[in-house]
Amino acid sequence: MSPNVVSSLSMSAVEETSSTSLSPNENIDTQEKMIAKKVSATPSSLDLCGERLRSGDLVSFPTETVYGLGCHALDQIAVQKVFDAKERPLSDPLIVHVTKSEDALELWAASSSMDYTASGTDGTNDSITQQQQIEKRALTALTQHFFPGPLTLVARAHPTIPQILMANTGYVACRSPSHPVARALIDAAEVPIAAPSANKFGHVSPTMANHVMDDLGEEDVWVVDPSLGNGEVDANDAVVCQVGVESTVAKIEMITDEVSSSSSKVLGYITILRHGAISSQSIREALEKENLSQYFDVSDSVKFTSEKVHNVAPGQTVKHYSPNVPCFMISSSRQIQSDGEVQLNEEERGVLSQSIIIDYGKRLVRYQSNALGYRDLSPEGNPSVAASNVFETLRWSETVDGATRVFVPQLVLRGDESEGQQHQALVLAVKDKLTRAASAVVVNTFQ
Repeated sequence: MSPNVVSSLSMSAVEETSSTSLSPNENIDTQEKMIAKKVSATPSSLDLCGERLRSGDLVSFPTETVYGLGCHALDQIAVQKVFDAKERPLSDPLIVHVTKSEDALELWAASSSMDYTASGTDGTNDSITQQQQIEKRALTALTQHFFPGPLTLVARAHPTIPQILMANTGYVACRSPSHPVARALIDAAEVPIAAPSANKFGHVSPTMANHVMDDLGEEDVWVVDPSLGNGEVDANDAVVCQVGVESTVAKIEMITDEVSSSSSKVLGYITILRHGAISSQSIREALEKENLSQYFDVSDSVKFTSEKVHNVAPGQTVKHYSPNVPCFMISSSRQIQSDGEVQLNEEERGVLSQSIIIDYGKRLVRYQSNALGYRDLSPEGNPSVAASNVFETLRWSETVDGATRVFVPQLVLRGDESEGQQHQALVLAVKDKLTRAASAVVVNTFQ
């Protein structure tokens, strides 16, 4: 990372929600666990947060997607603190955050400037050498095209990268956030930052500082809140998590079998592992601009795994983004068209009277009058609006007194929802979040 000079600062630069002043090594009280604190996003405060990260402690910060829980990515003890705070299994890897494409390239075996032959040979095998060159060109092209922004790239890691980051898979994930506060914090830290979403594992991802405090309030975490700062924070910086769902995750994997005898030019695969704002078609077009599209098969392969499976990327477990109220998907067969009639038996009416409906595109709107609470992520079916609302709305469902269930629609893409790259990518992202919130359970009745 490019070094920044961090000057000595008085602790008054950290603006909190209480009157207690903090330093990275100061004990708050005699409790066994320190209590999380909000801090401002002023330059002096971020410098202190950077110092805290370098020392091995945790800082939560906003990005354009969701709030992250950050630590020094190359400090294994600091990384372990993240897993402990989130109660996250070691089988679920973390994403490294950087500000510069060249810093990302140093993490991957094929593109690192550090001398390393990924094949374990002397590098004279022509097909392996060609694969390494093509992989490096692809990583360079995709980072230059999509960084900073909501795309995470996963590729074979340089052997110096701690295995704890990667769930012992040998593949490391990296992205470059575009939010100015996140970028300023990374620069202030002078180290790459590993950061999953700042919530308890499996819970709804946070899009506000208060969400982080709700989940991690009893952990030793500083939470950067751009709404603090007494006017010192730029208004644009105060807008957080505008995308609203996590980054698209794409894995680059080169073919290991001998390919010289094959007539195909395909040398590797790029697979979408998590849907976000960047589509597979956008990745194809970026490769095409660099004359690389013929070397890669680009596809979507989103999986639903158990917590015991060691994944190369986060967000793969079947239960994820789940509210603290049982959540179910209503099958498309029970989604009423505008001219349809509501048909509910007495048991269903009783269940709905204690249930929340989180809708999308008015698929379940005819049941609204029977429900305890109802919100539509976007009545017009706008996926950008829905994506920015989905996590906040799932958290809202937990706050409704008397709610015993949450129902969401099973999303089957309609013709008008599959047009346009970003449009389709965000529809798939919303579908993925609702599916995992319901642990992929589809029901035909309100029960």
